[in-house]
Amino acid sequence: MQFISENMTVLWICRVALAFSWVYQGAVPKIVCRSQGEIELLGHLIPVYQWVCSAIVWIGAAEIIFGLILLFAALSWVFLLNIVALSGLTFYVLLFEREMFTLPFNPLTLNLSLIALSLIALIELKKQKPL
Repeated sequence: MQFISENMTVLWICRVALAFSWVYQGAVPKIVCRSQGEIELLGHLIPVYQWVCSAIVWIGAAEIIFGLILLFAALSWVFLLNIVALSGLTFYVLLFEREMFTLPFNPLTLNLSLIALSLIALIELKKQKPL
């Protein structure tokens, strides 16, 4: 029984950390502060400034929702989707804003850490026994 309790604790730590990251990244730089960096990143795909600003708010809302899904849905595919999304976002930044990889707390270190948490969550989910 001790094993199941420890397993759940590790899984919850991963879920809370991942959820916090997605909710924060969706709310603060996209909705609350509308970061110039976010505008520049999306500007590579959307040519009209006003459309970029609208899209950033929608993306921020989607990130908040995804963070809440990560927190409450203990399903393997959610963590796999997180790994795919973070890998895609990292590759996108590498293509368009390579200089961001030289900054402190850059997309590579942040996203690899979040991918690692997703992998730990997947391992912990596999350890759970069905009820």
